[in-house]
Amino acid sequence: MTTAIQFDNENQSNAIREELFQTEPLALRTFTPSQAVLAKSAGCFHWTPEGRRLYDYTSGVLVANLGHNPRRWMKRFSEYLGWKPEHITGEGAGDYFEAATLTAYNAVTEIETKASKRLIANIQSFKGGNRCEKVMWAASGSEAVQKALWACLHRDPQRDIILATRYGFHGKKGLAGAVTGSETDADRDPRVKFISFPRTECDDLTKCDQTLDTAVYQKELEDLWTEYGTRINCLITEPYLGGGGSYHPQVEYHKVLQDFCRAHDIMLILDEVQANFGRTGCMYAFEKYQVEPDFVVLGKGLGNGVPVAAAVGRNDVIASLKYGEASDTWSANPVSSAAVLATLDEFEGSDVMENTQKLSAIFIEGLQSLKATGIIAKVRGEGMVFGIECAALGDKTSQEVAIALVKACYLGEAGGDGIHLLGALAGNVLRVSPPMTMTEEQARESLALLQRLSGKLAEQLQGAPASA
Repeated sequence: MTTAIQFDNENQSNAIREELFQTEPLALRTFTPSQAVLAKSAGCFHWTPEGRRLYDYTSGVLVANLGHNPRRWMKRFSEYLGWKPEHITGEGAGDYFEAATLTAYNAVTEIETKASKRLIANIQSFKGGNRCEKVMWAASGSEAVQKALWACLHRDPQRDIILATRYGFHGKKGLAGAVTGSETDADRDPRVKFISFPRTECDDLTKCDQTLDTAVYQKELEDLWTEYGTRINCLITEPYLGGGGSYHPQVEYHKVLQDFCRAHDIMLILDEVQANFGRTGCMYAFEKYQVEPDFVVLGKGLGNGVPVAAAVGRNDVIASLKYGEASDTWSANPVSSAAVLATLDEFEGSDVMENTQKLSAIFIEGLQSLKATGIIAKVRGEGMVFGIECAALGDKTSQEVAIALVKACYLGEAGGDGIHLLGALAGNVLRVSPPMTMTEEQARESLALLQRLSGKLAEQLQGAPASA
């Protein structure tokens, strides 16, 4: 890309995009065809500087599970930090006000302790969470993944092999980057060996009730044990392949991984950074997929917009790390701790999970109906996270169709709403993951809008009316 993204009738947004283009490298962003400029947000909506309203189908990449700027969450968040209205407005005597410290590096705050106790208790209250005994806080999902891996490797330095599911995403830095992707990527870590993940078997919702033949996956694991034996330290996987194209496997797959790990004293790490706090239809994905991980990695929705992540796992394994080896500047800072507590308050004291189940049924029906337009070939997902795989249409490849659909949704209807989507996963898959607190009416209205926009785009690409 040699110029900034520009759209007609978006003078303010275009100016901001151009300024950004001049001051920040492209490497700082993941390509999104719209590069939406967001002026403000509330609930399941964003607004552009021009005042156009967009349904948010991203939740800020699976972060704002409770919606943007929820009043009750914000009230609890402020209370945990000791913020009062006059603190926000700048009124009152003196240049400073007394409240929770914003940084507590190498110190301890009560709010951090509360967050740790609450999070462990919440995890252990769900089937599969019994091994989650201690928390290692982090500022990002990638860092939390690394801390889980460090703990496992420190447990027994002689066991240096890490197994990771092929085409998974765990981050872009360090060991988190090393266990991401596949063996064909550049700069591979020789300690990492990749295993297969069922994709063909779960590439559409119509297959989700089919029994998975696990023989090939069992053989692959046993072959690795034959080759590497007790050198194998841990196995890391996502519950579903997120960045790899939104593939949601049958529960049999994860049971095979767990059985293999248990048989050979291998640590099982479940990376739920994208999946935690309700996205799969259960509070945690380990409950949904009926496994009991040695470590669960959390992030994104954990803080509902405030950067925070955590690796929660076995005490005996974490204890292998020496004093300070999992320390960093922002881990367990009071702001992040307050966000976790406020988020737990909402999930434990509201009907957000019940609402998620209702929304899920609406979205499954609505997204499946997109196939009739010819724009979408396959739909997959669960809870409130879906992948819609675009089809080739007219003279456009499936990837080109995906780019065109993101743009069409962003521009929306003349004088009406649009839909905010991110760039395609795995080339041609668009993730649909709105806030789990949207109303049923908002769900149906946004899906009807998506249907109309998809049908119109199909007509344009084919040069003839599409099926309604």
